[in-house]
Amino acid sequence: MTQDNPVRVIDAFIDELDLQALGFTRAQPAATGRPAYHPAVLLKIYLYGYLHRVPSSRRLEREASRNLELIWLTGQLTPDFKTIADFRRDNAAAIRVTCRQFVVLCRDLGLLAGREVAVDGSKFKAVNSPDRNFTRAKLARQMAKVEASIAHYLEALDQTDQAEDESTPARVDRLHEKIDALRQRMQGLQAIGEQLEASPDQQVSLTDPDARAMPTRTDPRGVVGYNVQATLDTRHHLIVAHEVTNRGSDRHHLATMANQAKTAMGAEALTVLADRGYYAGEKILDCERAGVTPLVPKPLTSPAKAEGRFGKQDFTYEPEDDTYRCPAGEKLTRRFASIEKGMTIHVYWTTRCASCALKAQCTTGRERRIRRWEHEAVLDAMEERLRARPDAMQVRKSTVEHAFGTLKGWMGATHFLTKGLKSTAAEMALHVLAYNMKRVISLLGVQPLLAGIRL
Repeated sequence: MTQDNPVRVIDAFIDELDLQALGFTRAQPAATGRPAYHPAVLLKIYLYGYLHRVPSSRRLEREASRNLELIWLTGQLTPDFKTIADFRRDNAAAIRVTCRQFVVLCRDLGLLAGREVAVDGSKFKAVNSPDRNFTRAKLARQMAKVEASIAHYLEALDQTDQAEDESTPARVDRLHEKIDALRQRMQGLQAIGEQLEASPDQQVSLTDPDARAMPTRTDPRGVVGYNVQATLDTRHHLIVAHEVTNRGSDRHHLATMANQAKTAMGAEALTVLADRGYYAGEKILDCERAGVTPLVPKPLTSPAKAEGRFGKQDFTYEPEDDTYRCPAGEKLTRRFASIEKGMTIHVYWTTRCASCALKAQCTTGRERRIRRWEHEAVLDAMEERLRARPDAMQVRKSTVEHAFGTLKGWMGATHFLTKGLKSTAAEMALHVLAYNMKRVISLLGVQPLLAGIRL
Protein backbone atom coordinates (compact mmCIF):
# COMPACT_ATOMS: atom_id res chain seq x y z
CA MET A 1 0.00 0.00 0.00
CA THR A 2 1.60 3.28 -1.12
CA GLN A 3 2.00 6.10 1.37
CA ASP A 4 -0.26 8.41 -0.66
CA ASN A 5 -3.15 5.99 -0.97
CA PRO A 6 -6.41 7.61 0.26
CA VAL A 7 -7.28 4.42 2.13
CA ARG A 8 -4.74 5.50 4.75
CA VAL A 9 -6.86 8.60 5.44
CA ILE A 10 -9.90 6.41 6.12
CA ASP A 11 -7.87 4.20 8.45
CA ALA A 12 -6.32 7.11 10.37
CA PHE A 13 -9.51 9.14 10.68
CA ILE A 14 -11.60 6.31 12.10
CA ASP A 15 -8.81 5.08 14.39
CA GLU A 16 -8.64 8.55 15.96
CA LEU A 17 -12.38 8.59 16.79
CA ASP A 18 -13.78 7.64 20.18
CA LEU A 19 -16.50 5.40 18.77
CA GLN A 20 -18.02 4.64 22.15
CA ALA A 21 -18.42 8.34 22.93
CA LEU A 22 -19.96 8.88 19.49
CA GLY A 23 -22.66 6.34 20.30
CA PHE A 24 -21.67 3.29 18.24
CA THR A 25 -23.03 0.00 19.49
CA ARG A 26 -20.60 -2.78 20.49
CA ALA A 27 -17.67 -0.40 20.69
CA GLN A 28 -17.03 -1.99 24.09
CA PRO A 29 -17.08 -5.81 23.72
CA ALA A 30 -19.19 -7.89 26.10
CA ALA A 31 -17.45 -9.77 28.92
CA THR A 32 -18.81 -13.10 27.72
CA GLY A 33 -19.39 -14.78 24.41
CA ARG A 34 -17.69 -14.34 21.09
CA PRO A 35 -16.88 -10.64 20.42
CA ALA A 36 -18.78 -8.99 17.57
CA TYR A 37 -17.13 -7.11 14.73
CA HIS A 38 -15.75 -3.85 16.07
CA PRO A 39 -17.66 -0.82 14.72
CA ALA A 40 -14.39 0.65 13.44
CA VAL A 41 -14.08 -2.23 10.95
CA LEU A 42 -17.63 -1.83 9.65
CA LEU A 43 -17.36 1.97 9.51
CA LYS A 44 -14.16 1.66 7.48
CA ILE A 45 -15.91 -0.69 5.07
CA TYR A 46 -18.77 1.75 4.58
CA LEU A 47 -16.59 4.82 4.21
CA TYR A 48 -14.39 3.04 1.68
CA GLY A 49 -17.49 1.89 -0.18
CA TYR A 50 -19.06 5.34 -0.34
CA LEU A 51 -15.77 6.88 -1.46
CA HIS A 52 -15.73 4.41 -4.35
CA ARG A 53 -19.47 4.50 -5.14
CA VAL A 54 -20.18 1.06 -3.68
CA PRO A 55 -22.98 1.69 -1.13
CA SER A 56 -24.67 -1.72 -1.37
CA SER A 57 -24.05 -4.07 1.59
CA ARG A 58 -24.03 -7.11 -0.73
CA ARG A 59 -21.44 -5.54 -3.00
CA LEU A 60 -19.37 -4.50 0.02
CA GLU A 61 -19.42 -8.11 1.24
CA ARG A 62 -17.89 -9.22 -2.09
CA GLU A 63 -15.35 -6.38 -2.10
CA ALA A 64 -14.18 -7.23 1.42
CA SER A 65 -12.96 -10.62 0.23
CA ARG A 66 -11.32 -9.61 -3.08
CA ASN A 67 -10.39 -5.90 -2.98
CA LEU A 68 -6.79 -5.59 -1.75
CA GLU A 69 -7.30 -2.09 -0.34
CA LEU A 70 -10.33 -3.21 1.64
CA ILE A 71 -8.57 -6.38 2.78
CA TRP A 72 -5.73 -4.21 4.12
CA LEU A 73 -8.17 -1.78 5.71
CA THR A 74 -10.16 -4.48 7.56
CA GLY A 75 -7.24 -6.74 8.48
CA GLN A 76 -8.65 -9.55 6.29
CA LEU A 77 -12.01 -9.58 8.09
CA THR A 78 -14.99 -10.40 5.85
CA PRO A 79 -18.36 -9.67 7.52
CA ASP A 80 -21.46 -10.78 5.61
CA PHE A 81 -23.91 -8.36 4.00
CA LYS A 82 -26.45 -8.71 6.82
CA THR A 83 -23.89 -7.64 9.42
CA ILE A 84 -22.86 -4.70 7.22
CA ALA A 85 -26.45 -3.59 6.58
CA ASP A 86 -27.44 -3.95 10.26
CA PHE A 87 -24.52 -1.75 11.29
CA ARG A 88 -25.77 1.15 9.16
CA ARG A 89 -29.32 0.70 10.42
CA ASP A 90 -28.43 0.37 14.11
CA ASN A 91 -25.90 3.23 14.19
CA ALA A 92 -27.71 5.87 12.15
CA ALA A 93 -27.34 8.63 14.76
CA ALA A 94 -23.67 7.82 15.43
CA ILE A 95 -22.88 7.89 11.69
CA ARG A 96 -24.34 11.40 11.49
CA VAL A 97 -22.17 12.50 14.42
CA THR A 98 -19.12 11.01 12.67
CA CYS A 99 -19.88 13.13 9.61
CA ARG A 100 -19.94 16.22 11.84
CA GLN A 101 -16.61 15.16 13.37
CA PHE A 102 -14.95 15.42 9.99
CA VAL A 103 -16.32 18.96 9.63
CA VAL A 104 -14.71 19.74 13.00
CA LEU A 105 -11.43 18.36 11.61
CA CYS A 106 -11.78 20.63 8.56
CA ARG A 107 -12.31 23.60 10.86
CA ASP A 108 -9.20 22.68 12.89
CA LEU A 109 -7.21 22.48 9.65
CA GLY A 110 -8.23 26.06 8.80
CA LEU A 111 -10.37 25.09 5.81
CA LEU A 112 -13.48 26.80 7.19
CA ALA A 113 -11.99 30.18 7.97
CA GLY A 114 -14.33 31.97 5.55
CA ARG A 115 -17.49 33.62 6.80
CA GLU A 116 -19.81 32.98 3.88
CA VAL A 117 -21.91 29.92 3.03
CA ALA A 118 -24.46 28.95 0.40
CA VAL A 119 -27.55 26.89 1.17
CA ASP A 120 -29.85 24.96 -1.13
CA GLY A 121 -32.16 21.97 -1.16
CA SER A 122 -32.61 19.17 -3.68
CA LYS A 123 -35.12 16.34 -4.04
CA PHE A 124 -33.75 12.80 -3.80
CA LYS A 125 -35.81 9.77 -4.80
CA ALA A 126 -36.86 7.28 -2.14
CA VAL A 127 -37.46 3.54 -2.44
CA ASN A 128 -41.11 4.25 -3.23
CA SER A 129 -42.60 4.48 -6.71
CA PRO A 130 -45.10 7.27 -7.47
CA ASP A 131 -47.80 4.63 -7.93
CA ARG A 132 -47.46 3.66 -4.27
CA ASN A 133 -47.78 7.20 -2.96
CA PHE A 134 -51.26 8.59 -2.37
CA THR A 135 -52.78 12.00 -1.79
CA ARG A 136 -56.51 12.76 -1.60
CA ALA A 137 -56.65 13.76 -5.26
CA LYS A 138 -54.70 10.72 -6.44
CA LEU A 139 -56.82 8.38 -4.30
CA ALA A 140 -60.03 9.90 -5.67
CA ARG A 141 -58.81 9.35 -9.25
CA GLN A 142 -57.87 5.74 -8.50
CA MET A 143 -61.26 5.04 -6.89
CA ALA A 144 -63.08 6.63 -9.81
CA LYS A 145 -61.20 4.38 -12.25
CA VAL A 146 -62.04 1.27 -10.21
CA GLU A 147 -65.71 2.26 -10.01
CA ALA A 148 -65.81 2.85 -13.76
CA SER A 149 -64.21 -0.56 -14.38
CA ILE A 150 -66.72 -2.28 -12.07
CA ALA A 151 -69.61 -0.57 -13.89
CA HIS A 152 -68.16 -1.65 -17.24
CA TYR A 153 -67.87 -5.30 -16.18
CA LEU A 154 -71.37 -5.30 -14.63
CA GLU A 155 -72.75 -4.03 -17.92
CA ALA A 156 -70.82 -6.75 -19.76
CA LEU A 157 -72.23 -9.29 -17.31
CA ASP A 158 -75.79 -8.18 -18.09
CA GLN A 159 -75.14 -8.48 -21.80
CA THR A 160 -73.64 -11.95 -21.35
CA ASP A 161 -76.63 -13.11 -19.30
CA GLN A 162 -78.93 -12.15 -22.17
CA ALA A 163 -76.88 -14.10 -24.67
CA GLU A 164 -77.49 -17.84 -24.88
CA ASP A 165 -74.53 -19.77 -26.26
CA GLU A 166 -72.12 -22.44 -25.07
CA SER A 167 -69.43 -19.97 -23.91
CA THR A 168 -71.77 -18.02 -21.62
CA PRO A 169 -71.00 -19.85 -18.29
CA ALA A 170 -67.20 -19.52 -18.73
CA ARG A 171 -67.50 -15.83 -19.68
CA VAL A 172 -69.73 -15.16 -16.66
CA ASP A 173 -67.17 -16.80 -14.34
CA ARG A 174 -64.36 -14.65 -15.77
CA LEU A 175 -66.39 -11.47 -15.35
CA HIS A 176 -67.26 -12.36 -11.75
CA GLU A 177 -63.53 -12.92 -11.02
CA LYS A 178 -62.64 -9.51 -12.44
CA ILE A 179 -65.43 -7.80 -10.50
CA ASP A 180 -64.35 -9.51 -7.26
CA ALA A 181 -60.73 -8.44 -7.84
CA LEU A 182 -61.82 -4.84 -8.45
CA ARG A 183 -63.95 -4.82 -5.30
CA GLN A 184 -60.96 -6.07 -3.29
CA ARG A 185 -58.93 -3.29 -4.87
CA MET A 186 -61.62 -0.80 -3.82
CA GLN A 187 -61.46 -2.11 -0.23
CA GLY A 188 -57.70 -1.59 -0.28
CA LEU A 189 -58.13 1.98 -1.54
CA GLN A 190 -60.72 2.66 1.17
CA ALA A 191 -58.22 1.44 3.79
CA ILE A 192 -55.64 3.84 2.33
CA GLY A 193 -58.26 6.59 2.60
CA GLU A 194 -58.53 5.93 6.33
CA GLN A 195 -54.73 6.24 6.62
CA LEU A 196 -54.87 9.53 4.70
CA GLU A 197 -57.38 10.95 7.16
CA ALA A 198 -55.07 10.03 10.04
CA SER A 199 -51.95 11.43 8.32
CA PRO A 200 -51.07 15.01 9.39
CA ASP A 201 -49.92 16.01 5.88
CA GLN A 202 -52.59 14.04 3.98
CA GLN A 203 -50.10 11.73 2.25
CA VAL A 204 -49.47 8.00 2.46
CA SER A 205 -46.49 6.12 1.01
CA LEU A 206 -46.80 2.35 1.10
CA THR A 207 -43.17 1.24 0.56
CA ASP A 208 -41.34 3.94 2.51
CA PRO A 209 -43.79 5.46 5.01
CA ASP A 210 -41.63 8.56 5.55
CA ALA A 211 -41.27 9.45 1.84
CA ARG A 212 -43.40 12.26 0.45
CA ALA A 213 -44.39 13.46 -3.02
CA MET A 214 -42.59 16.74 -3.77
CA PRO A 215 -42.79 19.04 -6.80
CA THR A 216 -39.64 19.67 -8.85
CA ARG A 217 -38.77 21.99 -11.69
CA THR A 218 -37.53 19.18 -13.96
CA ASP A 219 -40.30 16.59 -13.49
CA PRO A 220 -43.97 17.67 -13.81
CA ARG A 221 -45.04 14.57 -11.84
CA GLY A 222 -42.71 15.47 -8.98
CA VAL A 223 -40.54 13.09 -6.97
CA VAL A 224 -41.53 10.74 -4.17
CA GLY A 225 -38.61 11.07 -1.81
CA TYR A 226 -36.82 13.44 0.53
CA ASN A 227 -35.69 17.06 0.49
CA VAL A 228 -31.97 17.19 1.30
CA GLN A 229 -30.74 20.53 2.63
CA ALA A 230 -27.02 21.34 2.38
CA THR A 231 -24.89 24.31 3.41
CA LEU A 232 -21.44 24.74 1.83
CA ASP A 233 -18.68 27.25 2.48
CA THR A 234 -18.07 29.38 -0.61
CA ARG A 235 -14.26 29.20 -0.38
CA HIS A 236 -13.50 25.45 -0.44
CA HIS A 237 -17.00 24.12 -1.22
CA LEU A 238 -17.10 21.77 1.75
CA ILE A 239 -20.49 20.65 3.09
CA VAL A 240 -20.51 22.09 6.62
CA ALA A 241 -24.11 21.13 7.48
CA HIS A 242 -26.83 19.01 5.92
CA GLU A 243 -30.26 17.68 6.82
CA VAL A 244 -32.63 15.12 5.29
CA THR A 245 -36.29 16.17 5.58
CA ASN A 246 -39.59 15.07 4.08
CA ARG A 247 -40.90 18.62 3.89
CA GLY A 248 -40.89 19.70 0.27
CA SER A 249 -40.66 23.48 0.67
CA ASP A 250 -37.28 25.14 1.28
CA ARG A 251 -38.64 28.33 2.86
CA HIS A 252 -38.82 26.86 6.38
CA HIS A 253 -35.17 25.73 6.49
CA LEU A 254 -33.13 28.93 6.09
CA ALA A 255 -32.57 29.79 9.77
CA THR A 256 -32.07 26.15 10.80
CA MET A 257 -29.39 25.45 8.19
CA ALA A 258 -27.69 28.82 8.77
CA ASN A 259 -27.46 28.20 12.52
CA GLN A 260 -26.10 24.68 11.97
CA ALA A 261 -23.44 26.08 9.64
CA LYS A 262 -22.56 28.86 12.08
CA THR A 263 -22.05 26.30 14.88
CA ALA A 264 -20.08 23.90 12.68
CA MET A 265 -17.73 26.64 11.49
CA GLY A 266 -17.32 28.19 14.92
CA ALA A 267 -18.12 31.61 13.46
CA GLU A 268 -19.42 34.57 15.44
CA ALA A 269 -20.91 36.10 12.28
CA LEU A 270 -21.88 34.49 9.00
CA THR A 271 -23.32 35.47 5.62
CA VAL A 272 -25.67 32.96 4.00
CA LEU A 273 -26.62 32.98 0.31
CA ALA A 274 -29.91 31.35 -0.73
CA ASP A 275 -32.27 31.39 -3.71
CA ARG A 276 -35.83 32.74 -3.88
CA GLY A 277 -37.29 29.52 -2.51
CA TYR A 278 -35.96 30.44 0.96
CA TYR A 279 -37.60 33.86 1.11
CA ALA A 280 -39.66 33.97 4.33
CA GLY A 281 -39.72 37.10 6.48
CA GLU A 282 -39.85 35.26 9.82
CA LYS A 283 -36.86 33.05 8.95
CA ILE A 284 -34.85 36.00 7.66
CA LEU A 285 -35.55 37.83 10.92
CA ASP A 286 -34.47 34.72 12.88
CA CYS A 287 -31.17 34.75 10.97
CA GLU A 288 -30.54 38.43 11.78
CA ARG A 289 -31.20 37.81 15.46
CA ALA A 290 -28.77 34.86 15.47
CA GLY A 291 -25.92 36.89 13.98
CA VAL A 292 -26.37 35.56 10.44
CA THR A 293 -26.61 37.96 7.49
CA PRO A 294 -28.94 36.48 4.84
CA LEU A 295 -28.89 37.32 1.14
CA VAL A 296 -32.12 36.01 -0.39
CA PRO A 297 -33.74 37.58 -3.48
CA LYS A 298 -37.44 38.36 -3.21
CA PRO A 299 -39.74 36.25 -5.42
CA LEU A 300 -41.73 38.19 -8.02
CA THR A 301 -45.24 37.01 -7.15
CA SER A 302 -47.22 40.25 -7.32
CA PRO A 303 -50.53 39.69 -9.22
CA ALA A 304 -50.71 43.44 -9.94
CA LYS A 305 -47.34 43.38 -11.70
CA ALA A 306 -48.32 40.30 -13.68
CA GLU A 307 -51.44 42.09 -14.88
CA GLY A 308 -49.49 45.16 -16.01
CA ARG A 309 -50.17 47.40 -13.00
CA PHE A 310 -47.80 48.97 -10.49
CA GLY A 311 -46.30 46.55 -7.99
CA LYS A 312 -45.34 47.20 -4.39
CA GLN A 313 -41.74 47.79 -5.48
CA ASP A 314 -42.95 50.89 -7.38
CA PHE A 315 -44.00 52.49 -4.06
CA THR A 316 -41.23 54.11 -1.98
CA TYR A 317 -41.26 53.73 1.78
CA GLU A 318 -40.26 56.85 3.71
CA PRO A 319 -39.22 55.84 7.25
CA GLU A 320 -39.05 59.44 8.55
CA ASP A 321 -42.82 59.75 8.73
CA ASP A 322 -43.79 56.08 8.21
CA THR A 323 -45.52 56.61 4.86
CA TYR A 324 -45.33 55.32 1.28
CA ARG A 325 -44.90 57.53 -1.80
CA CYS A 326 -46.86 56.22 -4.81
CA PRO A 327 -45.79 56.59 -8.51
CA ALA A 328 -48.10 59.62 -8.81
CA GLY A 329 -46.34 61.33 -5.91
CA GLU A 330 -49.14 60.97 -3.38
CA LYS A 331 -48.43 60.00 0.23
CA LEU A 332 -49.99 56.81 1.63
CA THR A 333 -50.42 56.96 5.41
CA ARG A 334 -50.75 54.10 7.87
CA ARG A 335 -54.41 53.40 8.70
CA PHE A 336 -54.54 50.26 10.85
CA ALA A 337 -52.72 47.05 11.79
CA SER A 338 -53.89 43.43 11.65
CA ILE A 339 -52.52 40.07 12.77
CA GLU A 340 -52.07 37.53 9.96
CA LYS A 341 -50.46 34.13 10.61
CA GLY A 342 -48.94 35.54 13.79
CA MET A 343 -47.41 38.53 11.98
CA THR A 344 -48.35 42.19 12.57
CA ILE A 345 -49.18 43.83 9.23
CA HIS A 346 -49.64 47.59 8.79
CA VAL A 347 -51.92 48.81 6.00
CA TYR A 348 -51.38 52.11 4.13
CA TRP A 349 -53.54 54.04 1.66
CA THR A 350 -54.54 57.52 0.50
CA THR A 351 -57.97 59.03 -0.13
CA ARG A 352 -56.84 60.67 -3.40
CA CYS A 353 -56.93 57.52 -5.56
CA ALA A 354 -60.37 58.30 -7.07
CA SER A 355 -59.10 61.45 -8.81
CA CYS A 356 -55.67 60.07 -9.78
CA ALA A 357 -54.84 59.93 -13.50
CA LEU A 358 -52.79 56.73 -12.94
CA LYS A 359 -55.54 54.86 -11.10
CA ALA A 360 -56.14 52.39 -13.95
CA GLN A 361 -52.45 51.48 -13.87
CA CYS A 362 -52.50 51.05 -10.10
CA THR A 363 -55.65 49.35 -8.82
CA THR A 364 -59.06 48.05 -9.79
CA GLY A 365 -60.50 48.83 -6.35
CA ARG A 366 -61.56 52.05 -4.68
CA GLU A 367 -58.02 52.77 -3.48
CA ARG A 368 -54.62 51.09 -3.63
CA ARG A 369 -53.58 49.57 -0.31
CA ILE A 370 -50.00 48.74 0.59
CA ARG A 371 -49.29 46.19 3.31
CA ARG A 372 -46.10 46.29 5.37
CA TRP A 373 -44.81 43.79 7.93
CA GLU A 374 -43.71 45.35 11.23
CA HIS A 375 -40.14 44.02 10.66
CA GLU A 376 -39.99 44.80 6.96
CA ALA A 377 -37.01 47.09 7.52
CA VAL A 378 -34.97 43.87 7.83
CA LEU A 379 -36.11 42.83 4.35
CA ASP A 380 -35.41 46.31 2.93
CA ALA A 381 -31.87 46.21 4.33
CA MET A 382 -31.35 42.79 2.75
CA GLU A 383 -32.42 44.11 -0.65
CA GLU A 384 -29.85 46.89 -0.30
CA ARG A 385 -27.14 44.30 0.44
CA LEU A 386 -28.18 42.28 -2.61
CA ARG A 387 -27.91 45.33 -4.85
CA ALA A 388 -24.36 45.80 -3.55
CA ARG A 389 -23.55 42.12 -4.33
CA PRO A 390 -24.69 41.50 -7.92
CA ASP A 391 -22.63 38.28 -8.04
CA ALA A 392 -24.22 36.75 -4.93
CA MET A 393 -26.61 34.35 -6.71
CA GLN A 394 -23.93 33.24 -9.18
CA VAL A 395 -21.62 32.43 -6.25
CA ARG A 396 -24.45 30.50 -4.58
CA LYS A 397 -25.20 28.52 -7.73
CA SER A 398 -21.59 27.60 -8.47
CA THR A 399 -21.03 26.56 -4.86
CA VAL A 400 -23.94 24.33 -3.93
CA GLU A 401 -25.46 22.99 -7.14
CA HIS A 402 -22.22 21.27 -8.17
CA ALA A 403 -22.22 19.36 -4.87
CA PHE A 404 -25.77 18.11 -5.40
CA GLY A 405 -24.93 17.06 -8.95
CA THR A 406 -21.90 15.14 -7.71
CA LEU A 407 -23.84 13.38 -4.95
CA LYS A 408 -26.65 12.36 -7.29
CA GLY A 409 -24.09 11.08 -9.78
CA TRP A 410 -22.54 8.93 -7.07
CA MET A 411 -25.91 7.62 -5.90
CA GLY A 412 -27.12 6.63 -9.37
CA ALA A 413 -30.62 6.73 -10.84
CA THR A 414 -32.31 5.29 -7.76
CA HIS A 415 -30.73 7.69 -5.20
CA PHE A 416 -31.53 6.28 -1.73
CA LEU A 417 -31.20 2.54 -1.05
CA THR A 418 -32.68 2.54 2.46
CA LYS A 419 -36.16 3.27 3.79
CA GLY A 420 -37.30 5.67 6.50
CA LEU A 421 -36.11 9.11 7.52
CA LYS A 422 -33.65 7.77 10.09
CA SER A 423 -31.92 5.35 7.69
CA THR A 424 -31.83 7.75 4.74
CA ALA A 425 -30.28 10.38 7.01
CA ALA A 426 -27.48 7.92 7.86
CA GLU A 427 -27.04 7.07 4.18
CA MET A 428 -26.76 10.75 3.25
CA ALA A 429 -24.30 11.35 6.10
CA LEU A 430 -22.00 8.68 4.63
CA HIS A 431 -22.25 10.30 1.19
CA VAL A 432 -21.48 13.74 2.66
CA LEU A 433 -18.55 12.35 4.69
CA ALA A 434 -17.13 10.71 1.55
CA TYR A 435 -17.66 13.91 -0.46
CA ASN A 436 -15.89 16.07 2.12
CA MET A 437 -13.04 13.60 2.54
CA LYS A 438 -12.43 13.40 -1.19
CA ARG A 439 -12.57 17.19 -1.38
CA VAL A 440 -10.02 17.69 1.42
CA ILE A 441 -7.67 15.08 -0.08
CA SER A 442 -7.83 17.04 -3.33
CA LEU A 443 -7.13 20.33 -1.52
CA LEU A 444 -4.35 19.23 0.84
CA GLY A 445 -3.07 15.84 -0.30
CA VAL A 446 -2.94 12.59 1.67
CA GLN A 447 0.16 13.18 3.80
CA PRO A 448 -0.76 16.70 5.06
CA LEU A 449 -4.25 15.43 5.88
CA LEU A 450 -2.80 12.46 7.77
CA ALA A 451 -0.59 14.82 9.75
CA GLY A 452 -3.63 16.96 10.61
CA ILE A 453 -5.63 13.93 11.75
CA ARG A 454 -2.87 12.72 14.06
CA LEU A 455 -2.29 16.09 15.76
